[in-house]
Amino acid sequence: MSGFLAGADLSANRIELARRRTAQRGYIDLTSSNPTQQGLLFPPGILRAAADAYWPVRRYEPDPRGLLPARRAIADYYAQRARPLAIHTDDIFITASTSEAYGLLFALLTEPGDNVLAPDVTYPLFEYLAGIYRVELRPYRLDESRNWQIDPDSVYAQTDRRTRATLVISPHNPTGMIVNAPVAAFNDLGLPLICDEVFAEFPYRMPHTPPLGAIHPGLPVFHLNGISKMFALPDLKLGWIAANPPAAARFGERLEMLNDTFLGANSLTQSMLPALFAQGEEFVAAMRKRIRASLDLALEVMQNSARLRAHPPDGGYYLFPQVIGWAGDEESLVLALLEHGVLVHPGYFYGYERGTHIMVSCLTEPANLRAGLARLTAALETNCA
Repeated sequence: MSGFLAGADLSANRIELARRRTAQRGYIDLTSSNPTQQGLLFPPGILRAAADAYWPVRRYEPDPRGLLPARRAIADYYAQRARPLAIHTDDIFITASTSEAYGLLFALLTEPGDNVLAPDVTYPLFEYLAGIYRVELRPYRLDESRNWQIDPDSVYAQTDRRTRATLVISPHNPTGMIVNAPVAAFNDLGLPLICDEVFAEFPYRMPHTPPLGAIHPGLPVFHLNGISKMFALPDLKLGWIAANPPAAARFGERLEMLNDTFLGANSLTQSMLPALFAQGEEFVAAMRKRIRASLDLALEVMQNSARLRAHPPDGGYYLFPQVIGWAGDEESLVLALLEHGVLVHPGYFYGYERGTHIMVSCLTEPANLRAGLARLTAALETNCA
């Protein structure tokens, strides 16, 4: 076996083994990122009508950027954001997922041995993608004392002659941080920005999520999004890269060639996209309302607990509270909580090792969330000094 997984330990970790053992007697899962498992199902009538319209005119006519009506719908979406951003349809590239979009951009911007800056609290996906492309991830700091805002000094410190791009997640997973003002370090360095905004439709403390290209119009910015989170449709597999004018001018032709190499997005879902945007807002609004209520509930419970210190997130649907008074490591904490019938993720799953943190998903079905939070706080009172 060759490649970056050659020496990797692929066996299940202690938390996964304990989860499997605990499954028979049952536990409440507070880690879900799958809306279809939490009762959030996009209206089937809209999906059925959109799909039915495709079959009579079905033709395979691939476009390296994606079908034009789908790209028009995406361009209209950016034009209608609370902070509008003009994206030309030729500068939108439809992919099968945001994961595929990341891969295309790593291939576009880097060579083996280069590095990309990424938050020090990071969704594990990026580590695997960086390994595939033989790219180093260099962590810049998110400052917990400032509601997880980007620490500009760490951005400067991590940059060298082989730094090719900066990865920004806004709203951030799992801290909920939103970038809503220019970051001076980004302007000074002039590096391309890859902005993952899959949680953009779920602001919480902030009134909205501004597109990063509207904040940094002079830098090349690639906006990544899709229907997985926005419309709760992870199974229909459609994402996109929306390049602002500087990104399109410098990289558009090569990105078109890369996307043409894979043509990963299927024609059916692309043909359905205009209907999803046109008719899906009521569902998105209802999902947004439910998530906001769940965040309200979880924050109230955590703020009433002496064992949890939680920041209200700018957006998204996760909480990343600090646990107060636990004497052991995070793995032991999660195992102890599983014994009390509740599953959370430890902070080290996200590469963060300052203090003791857990991740709780407020996408969880509300009744289960309430019951899981009760188990969580009771277990912490029992097990923390």
